[in-house]
Amino acid sequence: MRTFLLFLSIFSTACVSAEKNSSDIKIQLSDEQLLDTVQYYTFQYFWKGAEPNSGMAPERIHWDGNYPAQDAHIVTTGGTGMGLIGILGAIERGWISQAQAIERFQKILNFLEKADRWQGIWPHWLDGKTGKVKPFSQKDDGADLVESAFLMQGLLAVREYYKNGPAEERSIASRIHQLWVEMEWDFHSRGENVLYWHWSPNFSWDMNFALEGYNEALIAYILAASSPTYSVDAPTYHQGWGRSGRIRAENAGAYGFSLQLRHQGAEKYGGPLFWAHYSFLGLNPKGLKDQYADYWTENRNQTLINRAWCIANPGRFQGYGEKLWGLTASYSTSGYHAHRPDDDKGVISPTAAISSIVYTPKESMAVIRNLYETYGKKVFGPYGFYDALSPEYDYFPQQYLAIDQGPAVSMLENYRTGLGWKLFMQAPEVQEGLKKLGFTYQSKN
Repeated sequence: MRTFLLFLSIFSTACVSAEKNSSDIKIQLSDEQLLDTVQYYTFQYFWKGAEPNSGMAPERIHWDGNYPAQDAHIVTTGGTGMGLIGILGAIERGWISQAQAIERFQKILNFLEKADRWQGIWPHWLDGKTGKVKPFSQKDDGADLVESAFLMQGLLAVREYYKNGPAEERSIASRIHQLWVEMEWDFHSRGENVLYWHWSPNFSWDMNFALEGYNEALIAYILAASSPTYSVDAPTYHQGWGRSGRIRAENAGAYGFSLQLRHQGAEKYGGPLFWAHYSFLGLNPKGLKDQYADYWTENRNQTLINRAWCIANPGRFQGYGEKLWGLTASYSTSGYHAHRPDDDKGVISPTAAISSIVYTPKESMAVIRNLYETYGKKVFGPYGFYDALSPEYDYFPQQYLAIDQGPAVSMLENYRTGLGWKLFMQAPEVQEGLKKLGFTYQSKN
């Protein structure tokens, strides 16, 4: 620990003393030092960068100052959940004390217990000062089942971490459990064999977005089936998410890698890489199978197809190759975009390869090292790698998004220790929910 803190001190001094536009970070790091550096600074988004009143993750941070100050207090439920495993990892690594972590989790729970909820389900965005909903769009001003699932995935890992500890820790676990049992997953089925993403107190079910696979929302069905109080049954999963078997792909895949599932709107090459990340921060894909897919194989192949596309580089974008790949949702040259093969804007999102390190360790390390050593300060700042870059368009925004930093920090910890996977998968309700839906799971950690 002392050696690591000394290294961070040297690194921070080097960063501060460097020219603002310099791409040089003149420190040679081993792989472990590099992973420590990336994980530590990415963790800081959820620690030093947290909204002060709520302790929650801000939706975004623009280090270049271009984000309106009046929106700086807007926090994200899903993005916060994605970073919680990263906070647990920071405890284990000695970056924060147990007392500091307990204080932060208490602050987050104080906020979530009083914040706007409908049938126990939170909205996508909340005002960190007041706990009131901040509409994500005109009619998206109420319960967001998927973002709440991302939040509860992380919270259940925290519950498992603390449930057998001293009284103060058990209190955190108990409060999380109470939030968990209050979530009315079955309400979002509308009496049908499918789950719906949104409900609004002003517009009811007008958004009418059914959760049908395959995309990033698998975790919503896993948690809905696992709920000890308001669960859904197996037909909801198989007829809704599984689309009565139509979720299975035929002749999907590319570059010698096959896909078992029909990725919505991206059948041949697979969707943006966050589909292999968001639901799997706690849900361990290693050894996880159901009647539709082997999820480790699916996620690894999707990642390798994404990488192969960037290496083939049909758009002839500058910089693309074995050391610079990764297409997912992030900032782009013209706003936010869900980058993927066959919808490639020439923008690489660092979170794509970083969060995929569990599937492609060597291939992801090549990208991490290239970003750090070749581009340096142009792409690396106080909360880790910035959200996006494009050498083709000389696009290097100093901006962060919680939903990209969270998967990166949590998947780094899963790659290194499996912490988030161990905690979430040991939850008895999750084990029962998986069994109910016909999953088999053999841990390979």
